[in-house]
Amino acid sequence: MSEAQEITRKAKSNLAFALLSLPKENRKDVTTFYAFCRVIDDIADDPNNSLEVKVSGLNHWQNLFQESQPQVTGLEAAVLTLRDKHNIPVRHFLDLIEGCRMDLQPQRFQTWEELQTYTHRVASTVGLVCLPLFGSTHPTAPAYAEKLGHALQLTNILRDISEDLENENRIYLPLDDLARFDYSEVDLAAQVYDERFKNLMSYQAARAQQLFAETLALLPAEDRQPLMAAEIMRSLYQRLLEKMEEDKFRVFDRRYRLSKARKLGTLVVHGLRARFSDR
Repeated sequence: MSEAQEITRKAKSNLAFALLSLPKENRKDVTTFYAFCRVIDDIADDPNNSLEVKVSGLNHWQNLFQESQPQVTGLEAAVLTLRDKHNIPVRHFLDLIEGCRMDLQPQRFQTWEELQTYTHRVASTVGLVCLPLFGSTHPTAPAYAEKLGHALQLTNILRDISEDLENENRIYLPLDDLARFDYSEVDLAAQVYDERFKNLMSYQAARAQQLFAETLALLPAEDRQPLMAAEIMRSLYQRLLEKMEEDKFRVFDRRYRLSKARKLGTLVVHGLRARFSDR
C-alpha cells in the first residue's frame, strides 16, 4: 500500500468515501492529492506541533512547488508528478497551503466576502485541482467546483463550531452576521444556545442551501459521470446540513454525522443516475 493510500484509508472522511465512485485509473491520482491535502491540514492543526514546526512544515511544501528541481521522495514525488501529469496550475497548491497557513493564528472574518477568501483556498481549490483528476473538461466545471467548495466549507463551519472554539478559539462565522442577530463572540464562546443563535444558524444554513442549489444548476450534463464523486459530496453535505436544521443546530452538544448506510445509499443513487444519464 502506498503512502497516499495509507493516509486516505486512515482518514475515513466523506471525500475518501466518495473516491469509491471513481474508476480505478482515476482513483490513484485523486488518492494522492487527497493525501497531500490531509498532510498539510494535519501540519496546521496538530496540537502537539509548535507554531514554528507548523510554519516550517508548510514552508517546506511551499518550497517544493516553487523550486525548479526539488529533491523529493514518497508522497512529495507523487504529488509533483501528479501536478505535471495533469498540468495543474501551481497557484492551486499554493492557495491550499496558504489556506492552512491562515489557521495558524485565530482568524476572524468581518464579512461573508472575507470568509470566501478562506473557503476558496481550503475548499474550492480542492475541487479545481480535482477536475482534471476526475476527467472533467466542460468549460463550466470550474464554476461548479468553486461554488461547491464554498457550500461544503460553510457546512463544515456550521457543524464544527464547538470544535473550532476548543481549537485556539477559532471563529469562522462572519462577525457582521453575529451582529445582525445581536449575538456576540462572548456569547459564542460561552456556547449560549438561544433564539438568537438559532436564527443566526438558520441564516447561515439558508446561505449554504442557496450555494448548493447554485452548484447543482452549474453541473454540466456532459460531465455528470466524471463529476459523480463531487455530486456524492454535494448530496452528503446537503443532507448533513438538513440534519442540523431539523435538529435546530444543537452543535454545542453533539457532532453531526451520516450513517454508513446513508453514505452507501448516496453512492448507489448517484451511480445509477450517472449510468442512466449516459443512455
